Amino acid sequence: MKSFASIRKRAADRKGGDKVLASLLGPALDNAKLSKISDDRILSTMAERVFAAGFVWRVIEQKWPGFEAAFLGFEPKKLLFQPDEFWEGLARDEHIVRNPQKIRSVRENAAFVDRVSREHGGFGRFLAAWPADDQVGLMTFLGKNGSRLGGNTGQYLLRWLGWDGFIVSGDFVLALRDAGLDIAENPTSQKDLKKVQDQMNAWAKQTGLPRSHIGRILSLSIGENRSADELRRYMGE
Repeated sequence: MKSFASIRKRAADRKGGDKVLASLLGPALDNAKLSKISDDRILSTMAERVFAAGFVWRVIEQKWPGFEAAFLGFEPKKLLFQPDEFWEGLARDEHIVRNPQKIRSVRENAAFVDRVSREHGGFGRFLAAWPADDQVGLMTFLGKNGSRLGGNTGQYLLRWLGWDGFIVSGDFVLALRDAGLDIAENPTSQKDLKKVQDQMNAWAKQTGLPRSHIGRILSLSIGENRSADELRRYMGE
């Protein structure tokens, strides 16, 4: 494996130096803070990432106030008391994206959030307590127990909530393969994901960096070399 120091140097050289690279990494995430996130905000973020999957994110963001109103502020218990007619009506609501399958996922995820919350004293507390070195296990749990929360959607959900982890993007995988990690071009198997997790854990221990920063450095070290200003606009900064 190439050293992470050499990967970071390459990323810094591509972006114009260490200070510019540091400015592109975002804040350090603290998993403990997730314990304070209420269940309605958890469900809202779940729904936003589900509806954004395969869609133009900006459109979903612009329509989100309508989603909040239509889904009763995403209060799980309120939604679980609603009759079938309520959910059928949402498929005709022009204030949201009228996708019946994704609308149904909100109902299913309301039950998922409520169940986990009752077991752990809050879904946020459950996430905060999950071992930081086992993102793959958490992704598997979300994919198996939630609705439409597998794959990239689960990864983006964790990032949007503030869980310190990585996103298996094209450049991220390309950088890992270039560094010498023996994984597929599309590493979706549990075997490959474990290799990714183990390597991220090793670099986190070695560098003391958050895993989200390690992942972003990897992505910035290879592939199309977008300017720092372009990347900031992309990240909404």
